[in-house]
Amino acid sequence: MVREGEAVVKSGLCIARPRAVHACHARLAHDSDAALKEEPRVPDAKGSIRFTARLHRPAEPKRATWTFVMVPEASSRKLPTRASTAVDGALDGHPFTAILEPDGAGAHWLKVPAALREAAGVSEGDTVSLDIRPAAKQPEPRVPADLRQALQAAPDALATWKDITPAARRDWILWITTAKQATTRSRRIGNACDMLAGGKRRVCCFDRTGIYGGNIRAPVPAG
Repeated sequence: MVREGEAVVKSGLCIARPRAVHACHARLAHDSDAALKEEPRVPDAKGSIRFTARLHRPAEPKRATWTFVMVPEASSRKLPTRASTAVDGALDGHPFTAILEPDGAGAHWLKVPAALREAAGVSEGDTVSLDIRPAAKQPEPRVPADLRQALQAAPDALATWKDITPAARRDWILWITTAKQATTRSRRIGNACDMLAGGKRRVCCFDRTGIYGGNIRAPVPAG
């Protein structure tokens, strides 16, 4: 039997066949990882990626206070990965640090919290100017409560979890949280703990871009 998370891309995973592993890695090798807790700083001119975009309100959740912008594909191509990536930036001159999330089509989108929007004096529907560049560090991701509880109940899995890199931890979290059904999410948590307990340090070939598995999408703008 093949476990979720082990080798050839199918539904965002590689299902194991030895000869397919290398092809799978080649397809997904452009991925990388990011999260952030660093203090924001305005990007230097050198290496900056500049573009304008419209500020959208998401259709879901209905009462969202945040807005978002779509990063143009040409700008996304200048980033180190088509997966989620940390950036330092400025929105209409107001500095921020954030994670660009993949849109599933090879580009990215940026979540704009209400505090940043208000500081910049902009509103939904406005066109804003952005200046971004890759962030220097990859801080720890936030661990979902259900995964944290499962790890605490599995000492061997927790030991491996503490020993792997923040990027690897983010892979496991993303694999779990992109499950479309609650039963799938629960099964992935169990499988993750089993694999970590067995010494597996990274979920194999998980598609963090959404391009191949269709498991990641940008928000839909409110109509």
